[in-house]
Amino acid sequence: MLKTILSISGKPGLYKLVSQGKNMLIVESLADKKRFPAYGNEKIISLGDIAMYTDTEDVPLKDVFLSMKTKENGEAVAMDLKKATSEELYSYLGEVLPSFDRDRVHLSDIKKLISWYNLLVKSGMTDFEEAPAEEAKEESAE
Repeated sequence: MLKTILSISGKPGLYKLVSQGKNMLIVESLADKKRFPAYGNEKIISLGDIAMYTDTEDVPLKDVFLSMKTKENGEAVAMDLKKATSEELYSYLGEVLPSFDRDRVHLSDIKKLISWYNLLVKSGMTDFEEAPAEEAKEESAE
């Protein structure tokens, strides 16, 4: 599921891949459901390709989201990101990803992680598990 959810540099929020055109993608905002083209010159990254730094090896974002989902019982994170202190943010990430690299993970990363998670929960997209059998079916159908 996270493979079709995109982050576009310079644009707030997350976007769902709807279609691909020549030299562009058609995306839909998860926040307001508006569709628009995203062009190749924009930095576009799939959430499935993002990982968090830890002391040992990078952890895929889906695993961090799964840990957050377990901690929050499938609900959104009840934290005001504008008022949260750096200690609160680092403490929260320490609960869901105890081995995160405190030197390479910045406050802005934690805020983005929480806001993305909340946006996905609000949009009803909480199935962060990638089923290998389904992925194989999708790839063979292309």
